[in-house]
Amino acid sequence: MGDQVTYRDAGVDIEAGYEVVRRIKKLLGPVQQPGVLGGIGSFGGLFALPKGYEEPVLVAGTDGVGTKLLIAQKADLLETVGIDLVAMCVNDIAAMGAKPLFFLDYLAVGKLVPETAERLLKGIIAGCQEADCALLGGETAEMPGVYDPGEFDLAGFAVGIAEKKQIISGETIAPGDVLIGIASSGLHSNGFSLVRKICFDLNNWDLGTRLAGFDGTLAEVLLTPTRIYVRTIQKLLTKVPIKGIAHITGGGLPENVGRIMPPGCQARIDTTSWPTPPIFTLLQEAGSVSKAEMFHAFNMGLGLVLAVAAADAAQTLAELAELGEAAYRVGIVTTGSGGVVLD
Repeated sequence: MGDQVTYRDAGVDIEAGYEVVRRIKKLLGPVQQPGVLGGIGSFGGLFALPKGYEEPVLVAGTDGVGTKLLIAQKADLLETVGIDLVAMCVNDIAAMGAKPLFFLDYLAVGKLVPETAERLLKGIIAGCQEADCALLGGETAEMPGVYDPGEFDLAGFAVGIAEKKQIISGETIAPGDVLIGIASSGLHSNGFSLVRKICFDLNNWDLGTRLAGFDGTLAEVLLTPTRIYVRTIQKLLTKVPIKGIAHITGGGLPENVGRIMPPGCQARIDTTSWPTPPIFTLLQEAGSVSKAEMFHAFNMGLGLVLAVAAADAAQTLAELAELGEAAYRVGIVTTGSGGVVLD
């Protein structure tokens, strides 16, 4: 018989996986929450539900980072995409009025390099810390043949809790309500297939280029992490009644604001009512992209849109300013057959 074949010969390094787990355990201190039972390494993560809820409802959300990862890989800037991953999940459940409890991640790689995994996980932990939730566990999968060495994908999910009667569904939204937008930090994590088309296929830009009017390189601007709005939403809910919250992700304002409109209601948004961040103007001009396409692909500077009664609009804006958020009165709810009208 010839030499015996090992799992490592097939491209999977079990010892590297053990090393990643050891590194994770050292990083978990900032995101340990009171409900966590046990630690990393068991077959499942355990979390005790907090007390004090009359009718507790669990709210779950899952997402990935998308093709933004390709830019992070190309630029070798891996420390922030984990924040994006957490943000995309916890913002969704926070928009339902839920407080995130815990997060789990899934990292798939072509070749597992513990140092690279640690850089990615530091971002995930930073995101969990900002969202005030625990990193309860996860999975690291080495899959040669599916991914080339140096390639990876990130996905995850979050679970939160809300009082049943306080869930924000949008069902009480009515004509006359006011729409308030909260600023994004930039592109967040959507539209990056179009971003890559414009930057690299049409213009052959270098990620290390410093563009006039921007702080940092093109890579740093594009990789600005997604804002996490959990604390803002949780604090705001104690101050004013919020009828609906739209997290502006894939599909932009038309799709996501439209999702919270109940039957008989339509959102009308004034697209001149908030400042458009320069990255969107740059992309639109460099790619000759229509206004309609920009608003369907990107958040255009708004990470959240809230629906409130007209009588609560001024207080909502004041509270958001107190919380350090840039917020704008961006539209109204009218009678209609659903959807969003962009003016």
